[in-house]
Amino acid sequence: MTRTRLVRPASVLAAALAGVALASGVASAHVRYVTSTAEVGEGIAFLVDALADPVNATVLAGGGLALAAAVVTYRRVHIFDRDVATFRSVMIEYRDLLPWLLRLGFGLPLVGAGFAGYFLNPVVDPLIGGGVDRLLQILLGFMIIFGFGTRVAAGAGLVAYLIALPAAPLLVYSLEWIPGFLALALVGSGRPSADHVFERVASTPGTFYSEIDPIRRAVEWGTDRLDRLERYVPTVIRVGMGVGFAFLGLFEKLLAPEMARGVVEQYGLSTATPIPPDLWVLGAGFGEIAIGVAIAVGFFTRASAMAALFVFTLTLFGIPDDPVLAHIGLFSLASALLITGAGPYALDNRLADPRRAPDDAGSEGAAKPAGPADD
Repeated sequence: MTRTRLVRPASVLAAALAGVALASGVASAHVRYVTSTAEVGEGIAFLVDALADPVNATVLAGGGLALAAAVVTYRRVHIFDRDVATFRSVMIEYRDLLPWLLRLGFGLPLVGAGFAGYFLNPVVDPLIGGGVDRLLQILLGFMIIFGFGTRVAAGAGLVAYLIALPAAPLLVYSLEWIPGFLALALVGSGRPSADHVFERVASTPGTFYSEIDPIRRAVEWGTDRLDRLERYVPTVIRVGMGVGFAFLGLFEKLLAPEMARGVVEQYGLSTATPIPPDLWVLGAGFGEIAIGVAIAVGFFTRASAMAALFVFTLTLFGIPDDPVLAHIGLFSLASALLITGAGPYALDNRLADPRRAPDDAGSEGAAKPAGPADD
C-alpha cells in the first residue's frame, strides 16, 4: 500500500525535473558551432544582472531545490530498487563492448574532421596545411575504427591534440578528446578488431604468421602494463568528461553571454517559449556545470550520464545546425559511463546501497562493477 501511495508523488517529481531540464537543455549546444556572434559579452556583469532578476533567481532556486528533493527521495524510497539493480546488471553485461563503443565514438569524428577539412573541432582550421592534417586524422580515424594499432593511434592522437592546443586555443572547447584518447589507450581494441584477429593468428601454434610476427613481441611489454591500468578507465572518462562539460557551461555560456544569447535569438527559443533569453543562458550554463561536476566527482554517475545524454540529444533535435560529428565523442563517453559506472575515486563508492547492487544473475563482468550507488 505504501508503495502505491508513493508512486504518484514520485511521478510528479520526475515530471517537474524533466520540465526544468527541457527548459535549459536546448540552449546547451557548442554555441561556437552555430552562431557567428563575435562578442562574448561581459560575463561577470551579465551574471550579476541576470541573477538579480527575481524571476531568474526563483526559477534557478526552484530547479536546485527540485533536484535536491529528487536525490533525497531516491535515497529514502526504495520502490525502484529491483529496477535499478537489473539495469546495472544489464549495463555490466555490455562491458566487453566498451572498446568498440569508444572506437566508434572517436574514430568516426576523426575521419569526419579529416574529410570536412577542420582539425578536431569544427571552428579550428587545419594547422599544417597541404592536406597533412586531413590525412593524419583520416589515417588515425580508420585505424581506431578498424581496431588496427588502436593504442598507438590513440596515443598519436593525444600527442597531436596536446601539441596543437597552444597554437589553436579553441581546441580547449573539445576537451573530450583527452579522456577519449586516454580511455582508448587503456582499453585497447577489444573485439571485433583487426588487432584481435592478428593476436589470435599470432598466438596459434603452427601458423606461419606466428613465426614472423613483427608486432606482438614488440608491444607485449607495454600492453601488459596498460592492461593493469584498465580499471581506471571509468575514472579517466568521468573526470575528463565532467571537467570538459563544466568548462563549456562556464566559459561558453555564463562568461560568454552574447554568444549564448545569439543561439537563443537565432533559433527563436524565447519566441517559442515563455522563457526569457537570460534564463535560457543561465539554465544552460548552470545545468552543464552541475552535470559536469556531478560526473567529475562520481556523484550518481549513471544518472548524471543519462542527463548528459538527454542534453546532447535535445541539442541535436533543437539546434539543427549543430554538427552531429562534434558531439559523437561526448555521446560515446556518456554511454561508456552507463556501462562502467563511476570507477575508483568516486563519491558513489561511499553511497553504496546493497539493495541496489547488480543482481547475482548478471554476466561474468559482474566482478568489475564500478560505482555501486551511481544511479
